[in-house]
Amino acid sequence: MSAAGANEAGAKTGTRRFGGGQSARRDPFQFSDGALPDLPAASNPGAGRAGKFRAISRLSLFVGLLLLMVPFQMLALLLDRRLSVAIPFFFHKLLCRVLGVRLVIHGRRQTRGSVLYIGNHSSWLDIPVLSAAIPASFVAKSEIEGWPIFGFLSKLQRTVFVQREKRSRTAESRDVLVDRLRAGDNLILFPEGTSSDGNRVLPFKSALFGAAEIEVARRDGTMGPVVVQPVTVTYTRLQGMPMGRDYRPFFTWFGDMELAPHLFKALTLGPITAEVEFHAPLTVSEAGSRKALARHCETVIRAGHARQIQGQFD
Repeated sequence: MSAAGANEAGAKTGTRRFGGGQSARRDPFQFSDGALPDLPAASNPGAGRAGKFRAISRLSLFVGLLLLMVPFQMLALLLDRRLSVAIPFFFHKLLCRVLGVRLVIHGRRQTRGSVLYIGNHSSWLDIPVLSAAIPASFVAKSEIEGWPIFGFLSKLQRTVFVQREKRSRTAESRDVLVDRLRAGDNLILFPEGTSSDGNRVLPFKSALFGAAEIEVARRDGTMGPVVVQPVTVTYTRLQGMPMGRDYRPFFTWFGDMELAPHLFKALTLGPITAEVEFHAPLTVSEAGSRKALARHCETVIRAGHARQIQGQFD
């Protein structure tokens, strides 16, 4: 058979001859009409002995750090409000190192007077990450107050517990936030009301933004409106490599995930990078209304989240 005839025969049978005298092979660029093969599933990082040893080591260091810091914080809560803010700030900086979290900060944090920080929420890791970047207390749903260990730690950081599900209690919750802001405290609010999968930002609820509709004392003794600063948090890298949507759920906690297994799994993994971006601060009057302020914060945080996921800060 001639070379031309061989090529013609190969075309009919879905094969092609590569070079004279070689046997016919299947063309790797020719696909059948059937379904394409599935892509390989994401691997299961941290499943070996090294991962388990890493998790146990981190948990042991966390417990040791906790036993060291808790007595000082309990004493500070009784004697010195400023110290009770500084200790958790210092504690969470150390904790991020223990957990293998590398913080990358973009922008500048507002420091003049009481500030209401607005952030997106995707993981329990948001607490140590933001606490290491901002000396503040959190606004959290009321059921966390009854959680073992975490409820106790939340109280030590002077968390404000609110009932988000009951609209009849919204005014009462807002008043508590107002009192804390007037007392000079910084607060961190997650207006999504729940945690996301870390690949997106959920719609914001505007009810508690009403706490910013007041004036508070500034450091120079003058009165001024509460400053609101949007903050974006995104987990972008695992062991120095882009994390991607397949690996982000190992660190983001959402839906019906059980906390303890998820926490242990995250601790088995190598170092991760958490990026925090401080956006331009503003007030309710500058935004126009409470709802307009919520929309503005949602827009800039969503844009910041997209930039971080796409690696535009690299």
